[in-house]
Amino acid sequence: MTRSDFDDLLAASLSRALPDFEKLVSTRRLSGGASQETYRLEIETHDGPRTLALRRAAGGMADDPDSPRPGLAGEAEIFRVARAAGVPEPEIVHVFTGAEGLGAGFLMQWLDGETVGTRILRAPELEAIRPKLAFQCGEVLARIHGIDPVSSGLANRLKTVTTRDFVAEVSENYQSFGTSIPMIDYTARWLLDHLPNDAEPRLVHNDFRNGNIMVSPDGIVAVLDWELAHLGDPVRDLGWICTNSWRFGRHELRVGGFGRLDDLLDGYESVSGIRVDPEHVRFWEVFGSFWWAAMSLNMAFAWRNGLDRTVERPGIARRSSECQVDCANLIIPGPVTLVDGRTAASSVDMPRVDELLTSVRDFLREDARQALSGRDSFLALVASNSLDIVQRELTLGPEHLHGEHERLRALFGSDDSLERLRSRLCDGLRDGSIELDRPGLADHLRTTATNQLAIDQPNYSGLAVALSYDSSNRKQESD
Repeated sequence: MTRSDFDDLLAASLSRALPDFEKLVSTRRLSGGASQETYRLEIETHDGPRTLALRRAAGGMADDPDSPRPGLAGEAEIFRVARAAGVPEPEIVHVFTGAEGLGAGFLMQWLDGETVGTRILRAPELEAIRPKLAFQCGEVLARIHGIDPVSSGLANRLKTVTTRDFVAEVSENYQSFGTSIPMIDYTARWLLDHLPNDAEPRLVHNDFRNGNIMVSPDGIVAVLDWELAHLGDPVRDLGWICTNSWRFGRHELRVGGFGRLDDLLDGYESVSGIRVDPEHVRFWEVFGSFWWAAMSLNMAFAWRNGLDRTVERPGIARRSSECQVDCANLIIPGPVTLVDGRTAASSVDMPRVDELLTSVRDFLREDARQALSGRDSFLALVASNSLDIVQRELTLGPEHLHGEHERLRALFGSDDSLERLRSRLCDGLRDGSIELDRPGLADHLRTTATNQLAIDQPNYSGLAVALSYDSSNRKQESD
């Protein structure tokens, strides 16, 4: 579909949905949004200009009736139900039908506020509200979890997921890729060994985090992106916003990088009357890192199989190592040593392969980004970051892989190849034949995950946390 066709179909839809619609002035796709498309629309009405938000399935696809997810029509209904329950949400203006030719999606009220997680942590205009956000998140989550799934009709739309089944579902999805990542398999076993008591299934946002809430100087304006909602253990939401991936470098502030766990739990209790056990939250925090470590690999699968060939997909998949290190820091903390690396191998001296990579990276980051705008500029940055990963792998990768192979040889007393030993470890963790406390296992997993992270994302805060441990002292994170 051309841009002109898209605009024509959208204008026709707007004319049917809004009696006072006159014309579509502009559509602008917002950056980010790897799985859905989000646009800002400027329109003219009888009463003057108006701004709307459009949320649409990637590529204008229709909702899959067999999908366990609510789909965009289901998302729109959740927005309406949550808004009626006092959750800050935009008003839904129109839900697309298949006959409109735009795929699954909906139009909603445009709200002003900040949604980018890093800006929420740094914007000067949000300085006064930041210390109050953890408490407000607790209040909002209590309202979400207080919605009755049956009387609201959501029980008929949403899948119910037990905690055990959730762990198994993520594990099966990861295993379907045919790759062997022992830290993911180890964490799956740990989670199954530490399952909390079954909870009454409630509405779970399932992606409530810094980056999916809209914040203004007055506080939380809206809860966004309900595409992963289900019915299950509500503490999943409290643990997810504590997951280190969504603290954006401010590891010491456990809730979204802006607040303390006690404030989150206080806000939750003030609305629900329920005091959540911090250990229950910690379980879901571990699960959050496990979930994202495994699910981010879907991005590489989608790219590899031609489902989405954007440069963003492989780059996101390489962030799996961030979450693997977070899992290690939470459940098997201890000392690690990073490899020293060497000069990147090159067939000629002038220019070396690392210099070629640097020249292309700098062009993308400095020249191409300046010449592009919107999502294209964002993708140029993503591409330049991927070249950084390639360059680090050329210098650190050989020694990292050699070390991993040597540790696995010692662990199994075998001279098999790295790939065979890695697969053997994963198989043993999956079928239970390898115990989690096997001597040398925790050290191997920590060291392997940490060195991979040094290649993939050395500025990620989990690396500094991993390196802060010594043999006699465990660092305690702030709450």
